[in-house]
Amino acid sequence: MDMRDDDVAQDDASRNEVAVVGGGPAGLAAAEVLAAAGHRVAIYDRMPSVGRKFLLAGRGGLNLTHSEPVPDFLRRYHPSGSLAGAIAAFPPDALRAWCDGLGEPTFVGSSGRVFPKAFKASPLLRAWLRRLEGAGVGIRTRHRLVAVEDGTLVFETPEGKSWTRPKAVLLALGGASWPRLGSDGAWVTMLANLGVAVAPLRPANAGFAVAWSDHFRERFAGQPLKRIGLTADGVIVRGEALITADGIEGGAIYAVSRALRAMIERQDRSGKDAGGKGAARLVLDLRPDLSRSALAERLSDPRPGESMATRLRKGAGLSPVAAGVLREAAGVALPADPDALAGLIKAAPLRLHAMAPIERAISTAGGVGFDGLDAGFMVRKRPGLFVAGEMLDWEAPTGGYLLQGAISSGRAAAAGMAAWLAGREDVSAA
Repeated sequence: MDMRDDDVAQDDASRNEVAVVGGGPAGLAAAEVLAAAGHRVAIYDRMPSVGRKFLLAGRGGLNLTHSEPVPDFLRRYHPSGSLAGAIAAFPPDALRAWCDGLGEPTFVGSSGRVFPKAFKASPLLRAWLRRLEGAGVGIRTRHRLVAVEDGTLVFETPEGKSWTRPKAVLLALGGASWPRLGSDGAWVTMLANLGVAVAPLRPANAGFAVAWSDHFRERFAGQPLKRIGLTADGVIVRGEALITADGIEGGAIYAVSRALRAMIERQDRSGKDAGGKGAARLVLDLRPDLSRSALAERLSDPRPGESMATRLRKGAGLSPVAAGVLREAAGVALPADPDALAGLIKAAPLRLHAMAPIERAISTAGGVGFDGLDAGFMVRKRPGLFVAGEMLDWEAPTGGYLLQGAISSGRAAAAGMAAWLAGREDVSAA
C-alpha cells in the first residue's frame, strides 16, 4: 500500500494508540474501559458527531435496561448465551450505578423498564463525553473506515484518505438499521475480505406488511391497538401495537418479530406460500383480560336491531380500530353466534407477508459469529482486531435489552483487548 510521507508521520504519531471505530454506545463504552486501563484511545466515527442513534433511541424516553431478574433478562438474547458473559460482567445493576456516577440517576417504570430520571439521552451523552474527554480519549469525526489492511486502518475524510496503524483495533460499527445515522453495514464486505465469517444482516425489531383494505387503511393508519395479546409460532406476549398504512408495528410486534421473521424465512425456503413468497401468521387476542366463555356471555342476547358495530363496542368492549382489525382478520362477515364471535376476538388471524426493510428496523440480526471470536471478543484469525455491539451476531427485543447488550459487549471487548495488550507487553518486556 502506497503511503505518502505525511501518512507515515500520522502512522508514527498514532502507533501507541488503540483505535475504537464507531462512536455509538458500544464504542464509547469500550473507549472508557480502555482509557481507565491506561491506554491512549482514539475514537473514529464517520458522522459529524458521535452517539446519533443513541440520541434517537432516547427521543421518546431513553430505555437503558430492564429490572427483571438476570436469568430472565438473559433469556431475551438470541442465540442463547450469546452475551451471557458480557452481561454477567456488567449487568443491569452495574449499568444503573454507572449512570448514577455520571450524575444521571435512573428509575424503574411500571413496566420494569429502566430510564434516566431526566428521561432523555442528551444529558447522559454529554456527561459521558465529558468523562471521556477528561480521560484523554480523542474523538475524530468524519472518518469513514474503508479498509483494514494488515493492522492499518484506512479512512476517508473531508481532506482525503487517512491512514493509521494503532496497537489494536476495536470495531463497533453497528448493524445496518437507520443507515442515515451512521451504521450502514458496509463493514460486512470488509470483514469478509479478511476471512471473518459474517452471518447475513437481517432486520430485527421491525414492523410487518399487511394487505389492509383501502377503507381500513384510510380510517385507522396511525392508530394504536392497546392492551392486546399476540401469538406467533408459540411465542405469546401482551402489549400494544400501531396500525400503519402498510402494516403493523410497535412494542408487542417487536417482541415477536424474531418468530415472525423465522416463519417468513421458512416459507421463502419452502416456496409453499402462494406465489412462492413467505408469509407469517400472527394471532391477535383483542380482549386478553377476558376468557372466551366470559366474552361469549357478554355478546349473548343482543338487543333487537343492534348493529354489529354496537355489539362489538358495548358487548365486547372493542375500540373502533380493534373492531376494524377483527373485520380485516375475518375477511368475511363476522359470525352472529356469540361463541364463534368470541372465538374470533380471542384469536383473530393476520397474514403478514413481509418484514419491513432493514433500514426501517430498530436493530439488526446477524453479524460476526461468536465461533470466530475468542473469549475476549478478538477475531481468532486477526489477532489485535476486536468486535463489539451490534456487529456481533445477537439480537434482543426492545425494552432496554439492546442498549444493555451494546454497552456490556463494548466493555467486555475492551477488557479483552486490555488483557491481550498486557500479555503482549509482558512478552516484549521479557
